[in-house]
Amino acid sequence: MLFINRFDAGMKLAKKLEKYMNQDGIILAVPRGGVPIGYYIARYLNFNLDLLMTKKLGHPFNEEFAIGAVGLEGAIVEETGGISPEYIERETSNIQKQLKERYKKFMGEKEPLNIEGKIVIVVDDGVATGRTILATLKMLRNKHPKKLVVAVPVASEQAAERISKEVDEFICLYTPTPFYGVGRFYENFAQTTDEEVIELLKELNSRNDAA
Repeated sequence: MLFINRFDAGMKLAKKLEKYMNQDGIILAVPRGGVPIGYYIARYLNFNLDLLMTKKLGHPFNEEFAIGAVGLEGAIVEETGGISPEYIERETSNIQKQLKERYKKFMGEKEPLNIEGKIVIVVDDGVATGRTILATLKMLRNKHPKKLVVAVPVASEQAAERISKEVDEFICLYTPTPFYGVGRFYENFAQTTDEEVIELLKELNSRNDAA
């Protein structure tokens, strides 16, 4: 399976989420690549769209190895063996500051939406290892959503298996083997810019405000 671009992937995913249409729910899109997908799904389902601002907390000796994830309001640390609490506290604080600055850039003065009691659908343009999103899901669970769903166009089999165990529903259109990276399954995988994210959010918010 090959998606034309992120909007094409979003349209295909939206059809699989049709049963949630017009319910009390929120799309949480991972910026930046998840936003075009989240935009289309939010329009199709008549959901609000917000950003899932998280970043992996890297190991002090290998930044690519995630020991947890940091969000706007908290963090989940899964591996602490041999890692100083000072490092975790410092890195968490630095990452949260970065995330808050980026959220403000994208959303202005808007506060993150309250997900308690809502159907929450997390979307991205694909998942390779799933380590960061798994820690993120634990943070979201702590906010007591009614239902937690992850929907992505493509994922590795390993990530799909792990995520499926942590959510109420996992929807993925394609789990290829071997998995060579998310971008290999798009004809156009051009980087989504900050400006595109801001424009999509502005257009959708103005549509919702007028409704």
